[in-house]
Amino acid sequence: MDYDGLHSPPRDQTIRQLRELSRKLVRELGFMRSTLAGSDLAPSAVHALIEIGLKPGLQARELGELLYLDKSNTSRQLAKLEALGLVQRSPVPGDGRAYSLALTEEGQTLRKKIDKFATDQVSAALRRILPEDQQGLVRALALYSEALSSNNPNAAPRPAKGATVPLSTGYQPGCIGDIASLHARYYAEAAGFGVFFEHKVASELGSFAQTLPRAGKQLWTHIEHGRCLASIVIDGDLQQRQAHLRWFIVDDSLRGSGVGRRLLEQAMAFVDAHRLACYLWTFQGLDAARHLYLSAGFELAEESPGEQWGSRVVEQRYVRPARKK
Repeated sequence: MDYDGLHSPPRDQTIRQLRELSRKLVRELGFMRSTLAGSDLAPSAVHALIEIGLKPGLQARELGELLYLDKSNTSRQLAKLEALGLVQRSPVPGDGRAYSLALTEEGQTLRKKIDKFATDQVSAALRRILPEDQQGLVRALALYSEALSSNNPNAAPRPAKGATVPLSTGYQPGCIGDIASLHARYYAEAAGFGVFFEHKVASELGSFAQTLPRAGKQLWTHIEHGRCLASIVIDGDLQQRQAHLRWFIVDDSLRGSGVGRRLLEQAMAFVDAHRLACYLWTFQGLDAARHLYLSAGFELAEESPGEQWGSRVVEQRYVRPARKK
């Protein structure tokens, strides 16, 4: 229901008063500061910590929706909290690319400190308000926040059905670091890989990117707000008539979006246009990726245990024959 016609005093005056009070609340609660609630964290990080603590098992996409953050900002926020040892990700059973979020012991301790700070702040303010007015304040704030959320322009817009972000081709500034970071975080959780693996991805990808553009070789990325969230590479040899599929990775925030399938389809179209056979190396247990490979025409050719990545895994080689036109 719209109550525009029932205003008294004048609606413009009410709007000005609410805006002034909202700005004052933002200042008094400390949101203009670089840190919040007696912690060393920025306001958005404090809110992320609180929401994860309230809902253990929350996924990145759900956290972004709660905080009105886009996918790339959510990923950056989580990366910072993980680096500080406050948040940890755990694989979701049955979904190789999904992770649930939870606070570490250190995160729980900090959350309790933040809760006490906020409780003390509100308690001190309520002591200055008559008891009979306190519940009226709660009801008014609840009505106001609900009204704001019903049509909030700050909420991330949902793409129209069928709308997609175009894939980028070739080297994009910052993509090497982003792709190496995606690999490092994912394979640290999935296989226990460490600094050796991250260094190998970054150095080899950097060397590959310097060769572009070059016949039979290409890099595709999915970029949102200046950050690479997914990638795939075809490293082809036209003389040998063979291509190596490399650095295929998709950020957890894009799970279920179809970006991974689009990247793989683009890469296979490139391979087929050059009439190349294709192969890739992966690890046993990455079921979501395996389903994609099989659907694109790859078949498992060999597998064997290996320890060259810093921990023991079962390496798998998938092959896809050249397609005839």
